Amino acid sequence: MQRRSVLRGLGAAGLTAGFPAIVHGQAAITLSGAVQFNDDHAFTKALVRFEELVKKYYAKPINFSLHKNSSLGLEKQYFEYMAQGKSVDYGIVSPAHMSTFSRAAPFIDAPFLFRDLAHWNKVLDADLLKPVSDEIEAKAGVMLIGYAGGGVRNIFINKPKASLADIKGLKVRVQGAPIWSKTFAAAGMAPTVIAYNEVYNAIQNNVIEAGENEAAGVEAMKFFEVAPNLAMTQHAITIRPLCFSSKVFKTLPADLQAAVIKAGKEAGAYGRQVESSEDEEKLVAMEKAGKLKRIAFQGRDQMKKLVDPVMEAYAKEIGAEDLYKKINAL
Repeated sequence: MQRRSVLRGLGAAGLTAGFPAIVHGQAAITLSGAVQFNDDHAFTKALVRFEELVKKYYAKPINFSLHKNSSLGLEKQYFEYMAQGKSVDYGIVSPAHMSTFSRAAPFIDAPFLFRDLAHWNKVLDADLLKPVSDEIEAKAGVMLIGYAGGGVRNIFINKPKASLADIKGLKVRVQGAPIWSKTFAAAGMAPTVIAYNEVYNAIQNNVIEAGENEAAGVEAMKFFEVAPNLAMTQHAITIRPLCFSSKVFKTLPADLQAAVIKAGKEAGAYGRQVESSEDEEKLVAMEKAGKLKRIAFQGRDQMKKLVDPVMEAYAKEIGAEDLYKKINAL
């Protein structure tokens, strides 16, 4: 796949390399991004802001090509492409999809890790996640240049369920990282890993009963059509790193590298502001439209008590014990 206009006319050798050849006097560099969603989603808005900021700080000709609506696959594929330095240069990816390269990556997005949005923001502002980002860059060749996210995740279900007893044995889709299956099983549910784009059909065909997501995802994927009951478990607050291929980054001019780093941090902060502020608005709008019903959940504290020992053991197992302690102490 040809991703950068600068490669045109450079011949097969240039294309095979998988990243841009920087040749003075030729066409402007083109960077390719990818996102699973449309223009209305917070992730897309954050990536568009990243593009705008890079152009502002670089102040030289540069082009961006953002592939939306999963046209280049799903986040798992985006991360693999960035690791290879092919097809996708930048994107927003769930930490769960980084577990092949870093066992600690999914932990930064794990259930019941953050007490609330204020705690979540403090962790990000204190740069406590730097050891994880360093490991991902070293092992995967992907840089975490900013942190978007901020959506509070709840469980969408095909039938109303309002308590810990109600969700016992619930067949629920979870993300692929082991910590998600372990924590949901500890809470008494029956978690299963299913590709994100297959969740709708899986619920429709009674393969599973439920999934879990933030408001933006429920809206974008229309999960409310098959699972209109939203149990307000508030079990996680998302962290969605804005990623950039290290292989591609190394080929860029120094002033463009500086622009990418600065823009990534600011675009991530913008994405957090957008998603955290839109979360409640989207839920209210969907409820008013009769698309879903929010159900007060009884037993969140009890659920957390069941999950805490699993989180502690997992943190120790993956070498993230110090990080877990720092997050809890903040």
